[in-house]
Amino acid sequence: MAEPDFWSDQERAKSVSQQAADIRSELDSWSQLESDVTEAIELIPIAEAENDKAVLGDLQNQSKELQKRFTELELKTLFTGEYDKKHAIVAIHAGSGGTEANDWTGMLFRMYLRYAEKMGFEVKILNESRAEEVGYKSVLLEIRGRWAYGYLQSEHGVHRLVRISPFDAEKMRHTTFALVEVLPKLDDMKEIEINEKDLRIDTFLSSGHGGQSVNTTYSAVRITHVPTNITVTCQNERSQQQNKESAMGVLRTKLHALELEKRAKEKQELRGAYTSAEWGNQIRSYVLHPYQMVKDHRTNFETQDTQGILDGDLTECIEAYLRHKMNT
Repeated sequence: MAEPDFWSDQERAKSVSQQAADIRSELDSWSQLESDVTEAIELIPIAEAENDKAVLGDLQNQSKELQKRFTELELKTLFTGEYDKKHAIVAIHAGSGGTEANDWTGMLFRMYLRYAEKMGFEVKILNESRAEEVGYKSVLLEIRGRWAYGYLQSEHGVHRLVRISPFDAEKMRHTTFALVEVLPKLDDMKEIEINEKDLRIDTFLSSGHGGQSVNTTYSAVRITHVPTNITVTCQNERSQQQNKESAMGVLRTKLHALELEKRAKEKQELRGAYTSAEWGNQIRSYVLHPYQMVKDHRTNFETQDTQGILDGDLTECIEAYLRHKMNT
Protein backbone atom coordinates (compact mmCIF):
# COMPACT_ATOMS: atom_id res chain seq x y z
CA MET A 1 0.00 0.00 0.00
CA ALA A 2 3.00 2.30 0.45
CA GLU A 3 4.07 1.91 -3.17
CA PRO A 4 3.83 5.18 -5.19
CA ASP A 5 1.63 3.67 -7.91
CA PHE A 6 -0.66 1.78 -5.50
CA TRP A 7 -3.77 3.80 -6.43
CA SER A 8 -3.16 3.63 -10.18
CA ASP A 9 -5.40 0.53 -10.26
CA GLN A 10 -8.43 1.74 -8.30
CA GLU A 11 -10.23 -1.60 -8.20
CA ARG A 12 -7.20 -3.53 -6.97
CA ALA A 13 -6.32 -0.77 -4.49
CA LYS A 14 -9.79 -0.87 -2.93
CA SER A 15 -9.62 -4.66 -2.66
CA VAL A 16 -6.18 -4.61 -1.00
CA SER A 17 -7.21 -1.76 1.32
CA GLN A 18 -10.24 -3.77 2.44
CA GLN A 19 -8.04 -6.81 3.07
CA ALA A 20 -5.68 -4.66 5.15
CA ALA A 21 -8.60 -3.25 7.17
CA ASP A 22 -9.94 -6.76 7.80
CA ILE A 23 -6.55 -8.03 8.97
CA ARG A 24 -6.07 -5.01 11.26
CA SER A 25 -9.52 -5.63 12.75
CA GLU A 26 -8.68 -9.29 13.34
CA LEU A 27 -5.37 -8.43 15.00
CA ASP A 28 -7.03 -5.78 17.14
CA SER A 29 -9.60 -8.33 18.31
CA TRP A 30 -6.86 -10.75 19.40
CA SER A 31 -4.92 -7.96 21.13
CA GLN A 32 -8.01 -6.76 22.99
CA LEU A 33 -8.84 -10.32 24.06
CA GLU A 34 -5.30 -10.85 25.33
CA SER A 35 -5.48 -7.59 27.29
CA ASP A 36 -8.86 -8.48 28.83
CA VAL A 37 -7.69 -11.98 29.80
CA THR A 38 -4.50 -10.60 31.40
CA GLU A 39 -6.51 -8.05 33.38
CA ALA A 40 -8.94 -10.72 34.62
CA ILE A 41 -6.10 -13.06 35.65
CA GLU A 42 -4.47 -10.24 37.64
CA LEU A 43 -7.75 -9.50 39.46
CA ILE A 44 -8.39 -13.09 40.60
CA PRO A 45 -5.78 -13.32 43.43
CA ILE A 46 -6.74 -9.85 44.68
CA ALA A 47 -10.43 -10.74 44.83
CA GLU A 48 -9.65 -14.09 46.49
CA ALA A 49 -7.39 -12.46 49.08
CA GLU A 50 -10.14 -9.98 49.97
CA ASN A 51 -12.87 -12.65 49.66
CA ASP A 52 -14.79 -10.24 47.45
CA LYS A 53 -17.61 -12.47 46.27
CA ALA A 54 -19.14 -9.78 44.04
CA VAL A 55 -15.92 -9.34 42.05
CA LEU A 56 -15.37 -13.13 41.89
CA GLY A 57 -18.90 -13.52 40.54
CA ASP A 58 -18.24 -10.87 37.91
CA LEU A 59 -14.98 -12.58 36.96
CA GLN A 60 -16.77 -15.89 36.57
CA ASN A 61 -19.28 -14.30 34.17
CA GLN A 62 -16.45 -12.51 32.37
CA SER A 63 -14.65 -15.84 31.96
CA LYS A 64 -17.61 -17.24 29.99
CA GLU A 65 -17.70 -14.17 27.78
CA LEU A 66 -13.93 -14.34 27.15
CA GLN A 67 -14.24 -18.03 26.26
CA LYS A 68 -16.97 -17.20 23.76
CA ARG A 69 -14.86 -14.47 22.15
CA PHE A 70 -11.86 -16.82 21.99
CA THR A 71 -13.92 -19.55 20.29
CA GLU A 72 -15.18 -17.11 17.67
CA LEU A 73 -11.63 -15.93 16.90
CA GLU A 74 -10.19 -19.45 17.05
CA LEU A 75 -12.55 -20.56 14.27
CA LYS A 76 -10.56 -18.47 11.82
CA THR A 77 -7.41 -20.44 12.63
CA LEU A 78 -9.19 -23.58 11.34
CA PHE A 79 -9.37 -22.19 7.81
CA THR A 80 -6.76 -24.00 5.74
CA GLY A 81 -8.29 -24.02 2.27
CA GLU A 82 -6.95 -21.98 -0.65
CA TYR A 83 -10.26 -20.15 -1.10
CA ASP A 84 -11.49 -19.90 2.51
CA LYS A 85 -10.99 -16.13 2.72
CA LYS A 86 -13.06 -15.50 -0.42
CA HIS A 87 -16.62 -14.24 -0.71
CA ALA A 88 -19.23 -16.96 -1.27
CA ILE A 89 -21.78 -17.80 -3.94
CA VAL A 90 -24.74 -19.61 -2.35
CA ALA A 91 -27.55 -21.23 -4.33
CA ILE A 92 -30.61 -22.84 -2.70
CA HIS A 93 -32.83 -25.15 -4.75
CA ALA A 94 -36.15 -26.64 -3.66
CA GLY A 95 -36.42 -30.42 -3.90
CA SER A 96 -39.51 -32.33 -4.93
CA GLY A 97 -42.55 -31.67 -2.78
CA GLY A 98 -44.21 -28.59 -4.23
CA THR A 99 -45.37 -26.00 -1.70
CA GLU A 100 -43.69 -27.73 1.24
CA ALA A 101 -40.29 -27.80 -0.52
CA ASN A 102 -40.64 -24.19 -1.67
CA ASP A 103 -41.40 -23.09 1.89
CA TRP A 104 -38.35 -25.01 3.17
CA THR A 105 -36.18 -23.20 0.60
CA GLY A 106 -37.55 -19.89 1.91
CA MET A 107 -36.73 -20.92 5.49
CA LEU A 108 -33.13 -21.74 4.54
CA PHE A 109 -32.88 -18.44 2.64
CA ARG A 110 -33.98 -16.60 5.78
CA MET A 111 -31.53 -18.64 7.91
CA TYR A 112 -28.55 -17.61 5.78
CA LEU A 113 -29.67 -13.98 5.67
CA ARG A 114 -29.82 -13.96 9.48
CA TYR A 115 -26.41 -15.63 9.74
CA ALA A 116 -24.86 -13.13 7.33
CA GLU A 117 -26.36 -10.27 9.34
CA LYS A 118 -24.88 -11.64 12.59
CA MET A 119 -21.46 -11.98 10.92
CA GLY A 120 -21.55 -8.52 9.35
CA PHE A 121 -21.49 -9.95 5.82
CA GLU A 122 -23.03 -8.15 2.86
CA VAL A 123 -25.68 -10.09 0.93
CA LYS A 124 -26.51 -9.49 -2.72
CA ILE A 125 -29.43 -11.37 -4.26
CA LEU A 126 -28.39 -12.25 -7.82
CA ASN A 127 -31.52 -14.16 -8.74
CA GLU A 128 -34.69 -15.42 -7.10
CA SER A 129 -37.48 -17.59 -8.45
CA ARG A 130 -40.48 -17.17 -6.19
CA ALA A 131 -43.05 -19.94 -5.93
CA GLU A 132 -46.70 -19.19 -6.65
CA GLU A 133 -48.06 -19.82 -3.14
CA VAL A 134 -45.16 -19.45 -0.70
CA GLY A 135 -41.38 -19.61 -0.56
CA TYR A 136 -38.94 -20.01 -3.43
CA LYS A 137 -38.12 -22.51 -6.14
CA SER A 138 -34.52 -21.27 -6.08
CA VAL A 139 -32.38 -18.38 -4.82
CA LEU A 140 -28.89 -17.30 -5.90
CA LEU A 141 -26.88 -15.15 -3.47
CA GLU A 142 -23.49 -13.52 -3.30
CA ILE A 143 -22.35 -13.22 0.33
CA ARG A 144 -19.43 -10.84 0.71
CA GLY A 145 -17.12 -10.74 3.72
CA ARG A 146 -13.71 -11.92 4.89
CA TRP A 147 -13.79 -15.72 5.29
CA ALA A 148 -17.39 -15.90 4.02
CA TYR A 149 -16.65 -19.04 1.99
CA GLY A 150 -14.60 -20.51 4.84
CA TYR A 151 -17.60 -20.30 7.14
CA LEU A 152 -20.33 -21.22 4.67
CA GLN A 153 -18.60 -24.18 2.96
CA SER A 154 -20.11 -26.36 5.69
CA GLU A 155 -23.59 -25.72 4.24
CA HIS A 156 -22.94 -27.37 0.87
CA GLY A 157 -25.23 -30.36 0.43
CA VAL A 158 -28.77 -31.62 0.93
CA HIS A 159 -30.77 -30.28 3.90
CA ARG A 160 -33.71 -32.35 5.19
CA LEU A 161 -36.75 -31.01 7.06
CA VAL A 162 -39.22 -33.12 9.06
CA ARG A 163 -42.33 -31.41 10.43
CA ILE A 164 -46.12 -31.26 10.52
CA SER A 165 -46.83 -29.40 7.30
CA PRO A 166 -48.81 -26.16 7.75
CA PHE A 167 -50.12 -26.77 4.22
CA ASP A 168 -51.64 -30.18 5.00
CA ALA A 169 -55.27 -30.05 6.13
CA GLU A 170 -54.87 -33.50 7.73
CA LYS A 171 -51.84 -32.30 9.75
CA MET A 172 -49.63 -35.12 8.51
CA ARG A 173 -45.89 -35.26 9.04
CA HIS A 174 -43.86 -34.41 5.93
CA THR A 175 -40.22 -34.86 4.97
CA THR A 176 -38.79 -32.49 2.39
CA PHE A 177 -35.40 -31.60 0.96
CA ALA A 178 -33.49 -28.62 -0.41
CA LEU A 179 -30.10 -28.53 -2.06
CA VAL A 180 -27.61 -25.84 -1.01
CA GLU A 181 -24.62 -25.13 -3.25
CA VAL A 182 -21.72 -23.08 -1.87
CA LEU A 183 -18.84 -21.91 -4.06
CA PRO A 184 -16.00 -19.42 -3.47
CA LYS A 185 -16.39 -16.17 -5.39
CA LEU A 186 -13.33 -16.12 -7.61
CA ASP A 187 -12.72 -12.70 -9.11
CA ASP A 188 -9.51 -13.41 -11.04
CA MET A 189 -9.95 -16.55 -13.13
CA LYS A 190 -8.15 -15.76 -16.35
CA GLU A 191 -7.28 -19.44 -16.68
CA ILE A 192 -10.97 -20.23 -17.16
CA GLU A 193 -11.49 -19.51 -20.83
CA ILE A 194 -15.05 -19.48 -22.12
CA ASN A 195 -15.70 -19.67 -25.83
CA GLU A 196 -18.56 -17.33 -26.78
CA LYS A 197 -19.73 -19.98 -29.27
CA ASP A 198 -20.40 -22.31 -26.32
CA LEU A 199 -22.87 -19.87 -24.74
CA ARG A 200 -26.58 -19.47 -25.25
CA ILE A 201 -27.69 -16.11 -23.88
CA ASP A 202 -31.37 -15.33 -23.34
CA THR A 203 -32.87 -12.07 -22.09
CA PHE A 204 -36.31 -11.59 -20.58
CA LEU A 205 -38.35 -9.26 -18.41
CA SER A 206 -37.04 -9.22 -14.88
CA SER A 207 -39.22 -9.88 -11.86
CA GLY A 208 -36.55 -8.78 -9.40
CA HIS A 209 -36.02 -5.67 -7.30
CA GLY A 210 -33.45 -3.81 -9.36
CA GLY A 211 -35.30 -0.50 -9.67
CA GLN A 212 -38.17 1.22 -11.45
CA SER A 213 -37.29 0.04 -14.95
CA VAL A 214 -36.41 -3.51 -13.99
CA ASN A 215 -39.85 -4.93 -14.80
CA THR A 216 -40.31 -3.00 -18.07
CA THR A 217 -37.09 -3.83 -19.94
CA TYR A 218 -35.44 -7.10 -20.95
CA SER A 219 -32.76 -6.71 -18.29
CA ALA A 220 -32.76 -10.27 -16.92
CA VAL A 221 -30.12 -12.58 -18.40
CA ARG A 222 -29.91 -16.36 -18.58
CA ILE A 223 -26.62 -17.85 -19.75
CA THR A 224 -26.33 -21.53 -20.64
CA HIS A 225 -22.92 -23.11 -21.13
CA VAL A 226 -23.88 -25.68 -23.76
CA PRO A 227 -21.00 -28.21 -23.30
CA THR A 228 -21.72 -28.63 -19.56
CA ASN A 229 -25.40 -27.57 -19.56
CA ILE A 230 -24.67 -25.22 -16.64
CA THR A 231 -27.26 -22.45 -16.52
CA VAL A 232 -26.96 -19.20 -14.57
CA THR A 233 -29.73 -16.60 -14.32
CA CYS A 234 -29.32 -13.08 -12.93
CA GLN A 235 -32.10 -10.50 -12.84
CA ASN A 236 -31.71 -8.29 -9.79
CA GLU A 237 -29.22 -5.80 -11.23
CA ARG A 238 -30.44 -2.56 -12.82
CA SER A 239 -29.27 -3.24 -16.37
CA GLN A 240 -28.88 -6.11 -18.78
CA GLN A 241 -25.10 -5.54 -18.92
CA GLN A 242 -24.78 -5.70 -15.13
CA ASN A 243 -26.83 -8.88 -15.01
CA LYS A 244 -24.70 -10.39 -17.78
CA GLU A 245 -21.47 -9.56 -15.93
CA SER A 246 -22.82 -11.07 -12.69
CA ALA A 247 -24.00 -14.20 -14.52
CA MET A 248 -20.64 -14.61 -16.28
CA GLY A 249 -18.86 -14.29 -12.93
CA VAL A 250 -20.99 -17.04 -11.41
CA LEU A 251 -20.55 -19.20 -14.53
CA ARG A 252 -16.77 -18.90 -14.34
CA THR A 253 -16.92 -19.88 -10.66
CA LYS A 254 -19.07 -22.93 -11.44
CA LEU A 255 -16.82 -24.04 -14.29
CA HIS A 256 -13.78 -23.67 -12.01
CA ALA A 257 -15.51 -25.76 -9.32
CA LEU A 258 -16.41 -28.37 -11.96
CA GLU A 259 -12.76 -28.62 -13.01
CA LEU A 260 -11.60 -29.00 -9.39
CA GLU A 261 -14.26 -31.67 -8.83
CA LYS A 262 -13.10 -33.51 -11.94
CA ARG A 263 -9.50 -33.51 -10.72
CA ALA A 264 -10.56 -34.68 -7.24
CA LYS A 265 -12.62 -37.49 -8.78
CA GLU A 266 -9.67 -38.64 -10.89
CA LYS A 267 -7.47 -38.76 -7.80
CA GLN A 268 -10.13 -40.70 -5.87
CA GLU A 269 -10.50 -43.22 -8.69
CA LEU A 270 -6.74 -43.78 -8.70
CA ARG A 271 -6.89 -44.52 -4.95
CA GLY A 272 -10.07 -46.60 -4.99
CA ALA A 273 -13.85 -46.35 -5.12
CA TYR A 274 -15.44 -42.99 -5.69
CA THR A 275 -18.73 -42.20 -3.96
CA SER A 276 -20.77 -39.48 -5.60
CA ALA A 277 -23.10 -37.18 -3.70
CA GLU A 278 -26.60 -38.33 -4.61
CA TRP A 279 -29.82 -36.41 -3.96
CA GLY A 280 -31.16 -37.59 -0.61
CA ASN A 281 -27.75 -38.04 0.99
CA GLN A 282 -28.53 -35.27 3.43
CA ILE A 283 -25.76 -33.53 5.33
CA ARG A 284 -28.10 -32.19 8.00
CA SER A 285 -31.59 -32.95 9.31
CA TYR A 286 -33.92 -30.44 10.94
CA VAL A 287 -36.62 -32.27 12.91
CA LEU A 288 -39.49 -30.11 14.22
CA HIS A 289 -41.87 -33.02 14.96
CA PRO A 290 -42.32 -35.30 16.91
CA TYR A 291 -39.31 -33.82 18.76
CA GLN A 292 -36.97 -30.85 18.28
CA MET A 293 -33.50 -31.58 16.96
CA VAL A 294 -30.96 -30.48 14.38
CA LYS A 295 -28.34 -33.11 13.56
CA ASP A 296 -25.36 -32.82 11.24
CA HIS A 297 -24.77 -36.29 9.80
CA ARG A 298 -21.12 -35.64 8.93
CA THR A 299 -19.99 -34.52 12.38
CA ASN A 300 -22.76 -35.96 14.61
CA PHE A 301 -23.26 -32.48 16.05
CA GLU A 302 -26.73 -32.27 17.63
CA THR A 303 -28.77 -29.52 19.25
CA GLN A 304 -32.36 -29.16 20.40
CA ASP A 305 -32.27 -25.42 19.71
CA THR A 306 -33.93 -25.75 16.31
CA GLN A 307 -35.31 -22.20 16.41
CA GLY A 308 -31.88 -20.77 17.15
CA ILE A 309 -30.39 -22.61 14.17
CA LEU A 310 -33.20 -21.48 11.85
CA ASP A 311 -32.64 -17.93 13.14
CA GLY A 312 -29.05 -18.09 11.88
CA ASP A 313 -27.13 -19.24 14.97
CA LEU A 314 -24.89 -21.54 12.95
CA THR A 315 -21.56 -21.04 14.74
CA GLU A 316 -21.60 -24.37 16.61
CA CYS A 317 -22.56 -26.29 13.44
CA ILE A 318 -19.80 -24.61 11.49
CA GLU A 319 -17.20 -25.10 14.23
CA ALA A 320 -18.03 -28.83 14.44
CA TYR A 321 -17.64 -29.13 10.65
CA LEU A 322 -14.30 -27.28 10.54
CA ARG A 323 -12.85 -29.37 13.37
CA HIS A 324 -14.13 -32.57 11.72
CA LYS A 325 -12.60 -31.49 8.41
CA MET A 326 -9.20 -30.93 10.04
CA ASN A 327 -9.23 -34.40 11.57
CA THR A 328 -10.19 -36.29 8.40
